[in-house]
Amino acid sequence: MAVHSRWMITMTPDDKTFYQALGKRIAQFRKERDLTQQQLAELLGISQQTLAHYEVGRLRVSVAMLPILASVLSITVDDLLNDEPAPGKSKRGPTSKLHQQIEQITQLPKAKQRFVMEMLDTVLQQRA
Repeated sequence: MAVHSRWMITMTPDDKTFYQALGKRIAQFRKERDLTQQQLAELLGISQQTLAHYEVGRLRVSVAMLPILASVLSITVDDLLNDEPAPGKSKRGPTSKLHQQIEQITQLPKAKQRFVMEMLDTVLQQRA
């Protein structure tokens, strides 16, 4: 807990405003995809409490987490960082098949979730 407090002390007012706005966008995109904090946290490999802190701007989202967040939410990093949607881009609409499948995977028992993740890792490593 002391680490979290120390981070807040060093956060400038501009930083705090930025991370609060980023957190609101993360929460908005999560809700648009009908994901709970727990489900998104599991997909990201973080705790639900950490995600909750991100969403209210209490913790800084690491730069390394941004592409992962964007990928899981099927948006761009630019969508996460900007207050306004890109011209001609709608953020609403039907949930993609990938997101529907991810939702179904989160409902599986942990052992089956690990199996699916191992298969995905194997396929993704073959692509590289």
